[in-house]
Amino acid sequence: MKMTELTYIAPCHFGLESVLAGELKRMGAQAVTPDNGKVEFSGGMDMMARANINLRTAERVLIKLASFPAKSFEELFQGVKTIPLEDFIGKKDAFPVKGWSLNSQLHSIPDCQAIVKKAAVERLKAHYHQDWFSETGPMHQIRFSIMKDTATIMLDTSGAGLHKRGYRAKSNEAPIKETLAAGIIDLARVKDFSQVYDPFCGSGTFLIEAALKALNIPPCLRRKFAAQDWGLCDPIVWQQ
Repeated sequence: MKMTELTYIAPCHFGLESVLAGELKRMGAQAVTPDNGKVEFSGGMDMMARANINLRTAERVLIKLASFPAKSFEELFQGVKTIPLEDFIGKKDAFPVKGWSLNSQLHSIPDCQAIVKKAAVERLKAHYHQDWFSETGPMHQIRFSIMKDTATIMLDTSGAGLHKRGYRAKSNEAPIKETLAAGIIDLARVKDFSQVYDPFCGSGTFLIEAALKALNIPPCLRRKFAAQDWGLCDPIVWQQ
């Protein structure tokens, strides 16, 4: 399978959309479009890897598979069923479903999850000519959002949230999320020559994020991402 260009969605804290958009533009992402609580952008598989490793204020990196009207369960089912999931999901891969709904006629999350899962199974059954899926392979988390009767179906390339940087040997209770701290540091325009003081230092999140930014060290260099196990791209793209 060859994928030269994909559309991605990177969720973020409300208020950090412009910061995240700036990160993506500096990274070379195309069609960067900020929205409420997220930024949409496009690029190749290498961009997926770079975004996961280098973005400081994104919560996840999601592949946008489709967006369509969904005022009924039938519309949701048919919309998901038309998505070429086989381009990403193999016959043994796991594909659980998570999502949310807001201001929409389809408001029952468990029912929406069941419909999305059923549609995905029917699509893959028709493609792989098998009636049962073991789901013992790599995780391909399907995520959906339904906002004002429009469903968006996505595939999570990150796995654990990107605020889990991988640099903490032990996790302590912290008053602020790493991604939010990174956003504040960006807005404070911390440079390699800056001196940062945190008189209320608890677990050191502000100081760690400031040091990473000042020294231009990728925040998620020491962790693994879900898409690394998919085998869809050259492993070298994750070594940047």
